[in-house]
Amino acid sequence: MQREHGRLFSARSRLQQRRTVLISTALENRFMSLASVRAFFAAKAPDITIIELQTSTATVALAAEAHGVAPGQIAKTLAFRIAERDVLIVARGDARIDNRKMKECFGTKARMLDAQTVVELTSHPVGGVCPFGLATPLSVYCDRSLLAFDEVLPAAGATHSAVRIAPQRMAELVGAEWIDVCLEVETETC
Repeated sequence: MQREHGRLFSARSRLQQRRTVLISTALENRFMSLASVRAFFAAKAPDITIIELQTSTATVALAAEAHGVAPGQIAKTLAFRIAERDVLIVARGDARIDNRKMKECFGTKARMLDAQTVVELTSHPVGGVCPFGLATPLSVYCDRSLLAFDEVLPAAGATHSAVRIAPQRMAELVGAEWIDVCLEVETETC
């Protein structure tokens, strides 16, 4: 009985240590991710300021509310595996991917990447994923839906950060190719 209790205690202890490491790693990655985006802009566009808020901007709705813009003006970054390649697609926040257009554009079906793979490839947490300061070189594509705006707000490596940038400039900075893979967004008329 004592032996079994000892094993149970030891297993609990290892689990607590593992949790502590995971939490520490997550916090460390959060700051490293933001640091990698800062380094990216310092090197390529020092005139762009990273906006850091006290509130979460991890979803399009939260980001739009926090920045006082329409949801479409939030530039969301989605990660896909297409054939054997991992790619990022940046689209307007209120747009949805059109699977037919994706297949036409890339010649095969695309599969969204899971959160853990996204963090490993980009160093950015879900809700803070952006095409800047990536841990792994990835092909980046910008959907033409972004061109409806003079300025968009992509995340900046953390769930509470963003930048204001013209879509064309963002595409230039990250070497993105323009594509059309989103469903048409219905706009309200007055």
